[in-house]
Amino acid sequence: MKVIGIIPARYASTRFPGKPLADINGKPMIQRVYEQVKVALDDVVVATDDIRIEEAVKAFGGEVVMTSSEHQSGTDRIAEAIEKIEAEHSENYQVIINIQGDEPFIQAEQILDLKKCFKNSETQIATLVKAIENSDEIFDMNKVKVVVNKDQRALYFSRSPIPFVRGEEKENWINKQSFFKHIGMYAYRRDTLNEITKLPQSSLELAESLEQLRWLENGYIIQTDTTKHESIGIDTPEDLERVKQMGLL
Repeated sequence: MKVIGIIPARYASTRFPGKPLADINGKPMIQRVYEQVKVALDDVVVATDDIRIEEAVKAFGGEVVMTSSEHQSGTDRIAEAIEKIEAEHSENYQVIINIQGDEPFIQAEQILDLKKCFKNSETQIATLVKAIENSDEIFDMNKVKVVVNKDQRALYFSRSPIPFVRGEEKENWINKQSFFKHIGMYAYRRDTLNEITKLPQSSLELAESLEQLRWLENGYIIQTDTTKHESIGIDTPEDLERVKQMGLL
């Protein structure tokens, strides 16, 4: 099974312009992410629409492909990127991993967990979940929750607390039911990626502002695996300062 990791990276972030090039102890953020995932993948490419990011990636010896500035999501950018990569290198990839360019703490183990999901031939899309251990996270609308079936396939994602624990005080929910939060990494089979980028936005997606609900509404199987590693994204300059103060960088 031929697998590639693609890191979508754009310069024009509203909350943190130039985020992929933010300096982290002498290295741009995009380099930190690239080096973390290169441990687990032979093929890693940054997909960007900005020449400054392209030049930075080439400067540290990484692979990069230029894509349109019109894309509305990282998934769309990856779909264009894989077409160009395969044409240029005469390669055919079976699985594409979408790696967030603002998560310099991504672990190689998480990449391996995603790859493992595709040992099942029915898996079309794979993602990661993590057990919630802090009761406050259940009710935090910025934390996306997910419920899965007995085969660890996703049933639903929501910003609301799911499942609802009837007849119990909220502070006791965590003792009565297992809760999982979504770790926003995705991997797709090659043909599935082509298909989902052509789907119109769905009603549930628009209601919750969660792209993965479009895929579920259209009948796609999202296989999950459980990770013990936390997701620590850097969305703002304040986030970057906070992780520096925590001694994480």
